[in-house]
Amino acid sequence: MKTKENKLVSWDDHIDKKHGKPGTPSRDKYEEEFEAFKIGVLIQEARKRKNLTQEELAERVGTTKNYISRIENNASDIRLSTLMRIIREGLGGHLKLSLDI
Repeated sequence: MKTKENKLVSWDDHIDKKHGKPGTPSRDKYEEEFEAFKIGVLIQEARKRKNLTQEELAERVGTTKNYISRIENNASDIRLSTLMRIIREGLGGHLKLSLDI
């Protein structure tokens, strides 16, 4: 990122300035939304690696193409049970979670 003076700014500094420091409500909201975005991208990339259309994936897991599209485009919240079904039944994978405290 560049400032008005054309000085480079680190990504962390840019996010701090735009969304606040870690732990602030604005930053927490940004990070939560970013995690949801990443899930959609991961599903989309896995679907494409399996050479599946959104419609084919939806049929495998008993949902609609529209719902798969909304997940991939971060336009819909996804339940953990649905995420697990997409990964297991739709993509033939396993979900691994980690928790940072």
